[in-house]
Amino acid sequence: MNSLAGTLESDLLAAPDARAAPATLDAFLADVERRAFRLAELQLGHREDALDAVQDAMLRLVRHYRDKPAQEWTPLFWGILRRRIVDLQRRRKVRSIVVGWLGGRDEEGEDLPAWEPADTAPGPLQRLEDGKAWSEISAAVRRLPQRQREAFLLRMLEGLDVADTASAMGCSEGSVKTHLSRAMHHLRDQLEDWR
Repeated sequence: MNSLAGTLESDLLAAPDARAAPATLDAFLADVERRAFRLAELQLGHREDALDAVQDAMLRLVRHYRDKPAQEWTPLFWGILRRRIVDLQRRRKVRSIVVGWLGGRDEEGEDLPAWEPADTAPGPLQRLEDGKAWSEISAAVRRLPQRQREAFLLRMLEGLDVADTASAMGCSEGSVKTHLSRAMHHLRDQLEDWR
C-alpha cells in the first residue's frame, strides 16, 4: 500500500521532467491528452464532461494558437483547459438552480434532465489496492478549494513551472506558491494514513 502511494508520487513528480518538448502541435496534443483528461476528470468528477473540456481546449489551441512558438503551447493549453473547466462547473451550478426553481418539469410536464453528482462509489475494478489509493488521492484533491486544486494539479501533476502556472491561472507567481503550499498542507493532513 505504501509502495503504491510512493510509486504514484514518483510518477507525478518524475513524469514532467522526462518529457521532451514536442516538435509539432499534433505531437504536443498527443503527449498532453491523457494528463489533461485526468486533470479535468479530477476537477469535474464526471468522465463525459472531462472529455468535452479536453477536446474543446485542444480545438481552441489549434484554431487560435497554432502559429505560436512551441514553448508557449503548454501554458496556453492549460490556461484554456482551466477556463473551460470553470465554465462547466458554473453551468452545472446554474442548471441545478434553474431546475430547482422550475420544479424539474418543462411546459409539457416532462421531467427536465437534472445534474446529479457522479457516483464515486468504488466499482469492481477499484477493489484493488491501487484503485483504492487513487480514489483516496483524487477525493482529497477534489476537496481542496478551487485555486489550491488548480495550483496543485498544474504544478505537481502537469509539472509546469511557477511562471507557466501563474500564466495559466491568471494570477501572480506569489499566489501560485501560496496556493500550492496550502494545498500540500491540506493533502498531507488528509492523506496521513497513506504515508
